[in-house]
Amino acid sequence: MSKASDPHHWITGYRERSDGLAPHTQSASYSLSTLADKGLLQADEVRGMLLDTGLRDFAWHMTWADDGTNPATPEDELMGRIANADGYLIFLHGWTGTHTIWEDLPAQVVSQNKQLVALTLDHNGFGETPFADLTPDVNQCNPIAAMRAVERWLDLLRLRRQAGDRHSKVVTFVGHSMGGAALFFLDETQWGVGEQTRLAIAPALLLHDETHRAFYTTLGLGIGLVGRLRLLEVIDDLVSPTVLEILTDGATQAVKDEHGRIYATTPKSVTARTFAAMGVIDEHPQPGHWDFMRVVLGHRDRLVGLIPMLDLLNELNFNVDQIRVVLGTHYLFSVGDDMARVHSQNRALILQDILDQHEQALQKQKGH
Repeated sequence: MSKASDPHHWITGYRERSDGLAPHTQSASYSLSTLADKGLLQADEVRGMLLDTGLRDFAWHMTWADDGTNPATPEDELMGRIANADGYLIFLHGWTGTHTIWEDLPAQVVSQNKQLVALTLDHNGFGETPFADLTPDVNQCNPIAAMRAVERWLDLLRLRRQAGDRHSKVVTFVGHSMGGAALFFLDETQWGVGEQTRLAIAPALLLHDETHRAFYTTLGLGIGLVGRLRLLEVIDDLVSPTVLEILTDGATQAVKDEHGRIYATTPKSVTARTFAAMGVIDEHPQPGHWDFMRVVLGHRDRLVGLIPMLDLLNELNFNVDQIRVVLGTHYLFSVGDDMARVHSQNRALILQDILDQHEQALQKQKGH
């Protein structure tokens, strides 16, 4: 029997394992290509997923709480520890981000509820999840495509509740900006009652925001031209710091540095198309009940217009208790020096929202 025949054997195939970012937590890094090479996932399934999504690889970090003993979570217990969790938190970063932009938030959540496991992704062409083509089609890198890629990845890992599984499990998606917009396009028909929850933070879903749509598409075009015309590099030297400053306003210096690093090292054609894709997307999510979905918006967000976003949520039939408007910028959960007081409060609210949504969905699932 091959290793890949055990649906959770991939858990043992991490690239690196280390202490987590909160006391008594552990972290491990993974990639689909590594797991396929080790025979821990079916190679043909991995190839099919990457081919269909236009990605060269897909990478993530996993964080879980240990019991405080030494050594923490022995190797022979790791697979059972992760596979038998009550829920999984899937964190999706925004444009020019990586899994690191969440800093210690995932570790803090699993510290509060040790039955949860956090998976922080690199996705949509950034970090260690690059596109195979340096000029991906817009339909491969917009928020809809990003969500489909995450769904395919999650199916490969078989972490969500499977048919016949008596153990209740909840998958909670937490997305920021581009990642938050992707959550509106989750295929709800593939999920049972209480099997998933969503928290969209400052989602860059600009369907009712013509001013910001024009900004995204125009700037995306400009970034793309820089990649082709070296004469425009001097313009990029002036424009990119401004864009990144707006994007990371209020964030910690570590988050700002990571965005700067990813902007500098990602092909300009990818940064251009992923940015423009948020402005040209024209597929509307269908109005529904949006069970177990919440949206958090910042009052000083310069990338997501507050009033147009509220108008869109109203049109989509969101209820008032599903929307939270807080004092803060686009990075309303990152505690930078200039917004430390309110952003630290936002971070605590978001942590509690994640825990509460998981528990509410879990109880709903058990009672169904």
